[in-house]
Amino acid sequence: MDSAWLAAFRVLYGLVLAISMLRFIQNGWIERFFVQPRVFFKYWGFDWIQPLPGPALHAVFWALFGLALCVAAGLAFRLTAAAFALGLIYVQLIDVSTYLNHYYLAALLAILLAVSPAHRCWSLDAWLRRRVFQQRAADETVAVAWLYLFRFQVGIVYVFAGLAKLQADWLIHAQPLRIWLGASTDLPLLGPLFTLPWVPLVMSWCGFLFDTTVVAFLLHRRTRLFAYAALVVFHALTRVLFPIGMFPVIMTMAALVFFSPSWPRKLLGGLAVPRLPRAAPLAAFGPLHKLGLVLGFAYCALQLALPLRFLAYTGNVLWHEQGMRFSWRVMVRAKGGGTTFIVRSQQTGKVWHVSPGSYLTRLQESEMSSQPDLILQLAHHIQQDFARQGYGSVEVRAESR
Repeated sequence: MDSAWLAAFRVLYGLVLAISMLRFIQNGWIERFFVQPRVFFKYWGFDWIQPLPGPALHAVFWALFGLALCVAAGLAFRLTAAAFALGLIYVQLIDVSTYLNHYYLAALLAILLAVSPAHRCWSLDAWLRRRVFQQRAADETVAVAWLYLFRFQVGIVYVFAGLAKLQADWLIHAQPLRIWLGASTDLPLLGPLFTLPWVPLVMSWCGFLFDTTVVAFLLHRRTRLFAYAALVVFHALTRVLFPIGMFPVIMTMAALVFFSPSWPRKLLGGLAVPRLPRAAPLAAFGPLHKLGLVLGFAYCALQLALPLRFLAYTGNVLWHEQGMRFSWRVMVRAKGGGTTFIVRSQQTGKVWHVSPGSYLTRLQESEMSSQPDLILQLAHHIQQDFARQGYGSVEVRAESR
């Protein structure tokens, strides 16, 4: 099919992520998230990932900014897209407490872009190949499977976000939306509405119905434009009401993959659609094409399994957090906690009450106090710290409310 949709996605993604990297630099988030902390929470199997010194981390984010612009322009695309994906993954693996759904989504989209032929159309690579190196213009078509893969990746975010709301807290008690809207009553025009007891419940149901049905409406040609208009309004409203960063912008941009492959040409007008080759039967595909399909299906299976892994645990995932991350449970729980660690020397019986604030930043402490695996990580760190100070073997317990 026409590759114009993928080229447009590449340009928009690169520009949005370039802005995101600038936000990190200008808002002081590099210092706050990666330089000021003395303790970093680790993902399982990635303890070896360590933050670079402050100046080097600033250089990393400036490099990511430049790489994002190169991705948008399609310059040395194979190299710059892969480097951007690796850099984005690195900064996310430094500390679990900085996890956000839209950072995770941005990393997945970066990986998909890096392995895709997104530079075939409207890229500096294609222009240089044709004008400077006098090579034949690249084919401006891509396999249909790429469109299905990107639609799948964007679609599961909405579907799993909707399924996560299929529970009594959201649909009957309008929680935690009722809590959050209660803190936004000072907004002009909308604020007075949030004081009405039925408004949070109506908005909860609207959010549930939107997430669970918007993908189906986007896939249908007759309802696509109306669904996208509703999507823009929905994400604009969430951006006004909640501090969720670039997530609404990324989702609004990414949902364009549900339009016809040649939508950028139609939007710009007068651009001819490339002549499309006849579809080849699977038997005519080479080994690499078949391997690509296998890897594509494996990737989709993994993306389905990760959000469903909570079924392997008993209890409420919103409470014990096992299976919470990487599962698109967007805005379905509000948790706060206070934790104190009680350290007892096994030789002398002496007891210390340790505040997490002596090890963590305020943001880290807020995240740790409501996530049991982070409480456990800090307990281990405190035990090791006391051992380094010469207190010998100590017992560490956590009192968390």
